[in-house]
Formats: sequence, C-alpha cells, structure tokens
Amino acid sequence: MGKKLIIGNWKMNLTIHEASLYIHKLDKLIVSYSNVEIVVAPSFLALPALSMQVDHSKFKLAAQDFYWRDEGAFTGEVSAHQLRGLVKYALVGHSERRHIFGESGRVIRHKVQAALRNDLIPVLCVGETATERADGETIGALQDQIIEGLANVTSDEAAKVVIAYEPAWAIGAGKTPSPRQINQAINGIRNQVAHLFGDKTARDIRVLYGASVTKDNAASFLDISGVDGLLVGGDSLNAHAFSEIVNKAQEL
Repeated sequence: MGKKLIIGNWKMNLTIHEASLYIHKLDKLIVSYSNVEIVVAPSFLALPALSMQVDHSKFKLAAQDFYWRDEGAFTGEVSAHQLRGLVKYALVGHSERRHIFGESGRVIRHKVQAALRNDLIPVLCVGETATERADGETIGALQDQIIEGLANVTSDEAAKVVIAYEPAWAIGAGKTPSPRQINQAINGIRNQVAHLFGDKTARDIRVLYGASVTKDNAASFLDISGVDGLLVGGDSLNAHAFSEIVNKAQEL
C-alpha cells in the first residue's frame, strides 16, 4: 500500500502572516511520517513565503487553482508555468470552481494538461450534485467528468494524476455519503480509468475522498476500501484538528 495523501485546502482564508504562524504551529504538532504525505494549499499570496518556510521533506504545497495558458495577456491570472518550483500539486475542477465560477469540462481538461506539462501533479476533483445523486446519476456524472478531465492524456500521465471524489452536495454542509456509497463511487472512478487507460493505471492512480471531512470522521473515511487519502476543507484551517487527521492516517 502506498502513502496516504492528506491535502488541506485553505480556500480564501488566512493572510500571509496568519499562514506563516499556522505552518510554524503545524510543524511542531506533526512529526515526519514515512507513510503519509502532507500537503497544504494556501492562497497564491502565501505560496512564495511558505515555500521558503516549510520543511519540504515534511510538507508539500499545492495551488488551489491556476490558468491553463503558460503565459500571455491574461490580467490577474497565475499559470502552472509560474507555479513551477513553488508547488508539487495543483487542484483542478474543485466543485466551487465548477459551480460558483462556471468552469467547464473544456477548461478543466486544459488545466490538467497544463499541470502535467509543467511537472505539477493535478488533483482532479469530481463529484455529483444533489440532483444527480437523487436521480441515480452519480456514476454517470463521475464518468463524464473523468472523460472530460483526462481527455488527451496518456496512460503514463494519467497514472500521475490524483482524483478527489467530493460530492458537491456534501461540501460544507455537514452531510456525508455512507461508506458504501463512497466505495461505490470510488469503484466507479477506477472502472472508468481502467476503461480509458487500462487496469494498471486504475490500480496506480490515487483516489481521495473530500467533503465535510473532520477530525472526528476522518478515520472512518480512510478505512474505506479504495480511499488513498483525504481532501480536507474547514478542519485544515485548525492546526490541531488537521494534525489529528494526519495522525489518524499514520495510525491506519
């Protein structure tokens, strides 16, 4: 079994100073584990400072988003090319990007490709809405998002991608699918990857769970067959809570 991957997505929270204090505190709370990879995704503003501060053997950094062109006249945007050397991972297609900012499958596909050509590991977020879940369309929705997100990607490239299953209806709502529903969704994800890229890629690709993950329920999610780690939202902003999640991953 490979390392568990725990990613803390800070979203639009913490100033540069607050982010620095947080990392200082987290560094004291967490020891370095050989079987857990710890990643934090701060705002763009904090990335350069944290890149200088963190122990890169202990923590990795991720970008919450980026633009898919490498350079050009795109005022206000940050490219994957500019993030090289600052981050190892980059979130792509988070449900908030899809549903608040209207990112299309085409844009998400371009972002996956941009991350890969710039030696970043894309964390492709997929998940169904409440309506899709109620209509029994969860697996179909996941398959469509994987087909869109991984179009024009080779098998070798696909094996590097991380997929995060985050049911949109559960994010920030305090609701979670049952372990059986999560297992079914992750099996559906791996089956679609196998259909596109073969069984070996489907086995190698890492699949995370991420929706309303807390220190209290993290262990139950990590114990579900097929879950290779967690994408943590709110509880990643509390150093003590996030460290508990990491410790539970290590124990498992």
